[in-house]
Amino acid sequence: MRLFNIVIATLAISFFPVGANAQSARQQFTVPTASGGVLVESFGDCANATCPAVLILSGSKGFGATVYGEIGQMFRAAGLNAYLVHVLSAGDIDAIATAGSARARIAYYAQRLPDWTSAVRGVASHLENQPRHGGKVGVLGISLGAQIASAASVGRSDIDALVLVDGGFPNGYSQPVRSLPPLLLIWGSADQTFPVSIGRELQQMAQHLDEPVTLDVYEGGAHDFFLRSGTRNAGAAHQSAAEFLAAHLSR
Repeated sequence: MRLFNIVIATLAISFFPVGANAQSARQQFTVPTASGGVLVESFGDCANATCPAVLILSGSKGFGATVYGEIGQMFRAAGLNAYLVHVLSAGDIDAIATAGSARARIAYYAQRLPDWTSAVRGVASHLENQPRHGGKVGVLGISLGAQIASAASVGRSDIDALVLVDGGFPNGYSQPVRSLPPLLLIWGSADQTFPVSIGRELQQMAQHLDEPVTLDVYEGGAHDFFLRSGTRNAGAAHQSAAEFLAAHLSR
């Protein structure tokens, strides 16, 4: 019986912490910005001498989904250094979850957007100045993260490529948009939160600005399809994002 217990304990040590090890493998640091310190998680440097940086901005629920680790490792394999940028604080995530209505959430977003965009720009500037990134920075934003990413990227010379997943400019965004980085739009055809028509409008805007833009629509994809680990649509979309960013950030 004692030997049996030892074997079980050994198996538990071997198999149980896989998710925990994946989390602990991330390196954490804080970037000082005009909006305060921003927690950033890194997956380590890619194997190349120069690894462009990609900031990943989560949706309103933060980085709890395990798929973010998969995305980070895929980007690293593609020659990119991926960073999970926690522009949403724990207080933000709680306030959004308990807002009670779409109107209340939108009002909260509008209140916090200046700090969120300032934080993204601060992290982008910090990473651009790191020699291992070769002065190249991309941003990928999902849902609310896409709203923050789009607002933060307008007219910025330190953001060289932009991927927006199921989200565009924030409601009521009124700043003039005169330039955008090369843009990939990833959308689920069945998105009921931000219909694909929003993606088509963003595509037309970029085209009118003579900016490179691609709209990838994934048939049957719901609003959260990009975060559904192991599905064909999600895997194809992750690969498309990695290839787009690697191509535009290696120039």
